[in-house]
Amino acid sequence: MSRSIISTPAAPAAIGTYSQAVRAGDTVYLSGQIGLDPASMQLADGFEAQTVRVFENLKAVAEAAGGTLADIVKLNLYLTDLGNFATVNEIMARYFSAPYPARAAVGVKALPRGAEVEADAVLVLG
Repeated sequence: MSRSIISTPAAPAAIGTYSQAVRAGDTVYLSGQIGLDPASMQLADGFEAQTVRVFENLKAVAEAAGGTLADIVKLNLYLTDLGNFATVNEIMARYFSAPYPARAAVGVKALPRGAEVEADAVLVLG
C-alpha cells in the first residue's frame, strides 16, 4: 500500500515532528488541529473562534488530500472544558450533516499552545 504525506499552506504548519496528514491507500489520517490561524500562526481568541478555526483547518487538509469534511468517518475532539460540549456540537453542525461521522469527545487537562479545543480525524476517499 502506498503512503503519501499531505500538506497545505491553507492550514497551520506542523509545530512538531508530524505531518498535517498521511494518506495510506484510500484512508487519510489527519493530525490534530488546534485553533491556529495558518497565516499568523496565532491562536484564535476564545473557545468559539478556536473551534471554528479547528474545523476550517481540518477542511483545508481534507481538501488538500482530495476529499471534504463529508468524507470523515471518525472525528476525535479534545476539550479542556467539557462545559463547552454544547457549543462544539452547535459549531460542528455548521460543518457536517447527517450521516455524521463516528466521534469521541474527550476532556483533557491541557492542549498545545494553551488551546481550548483540538480535533483529529480519519477520512476515506472514493
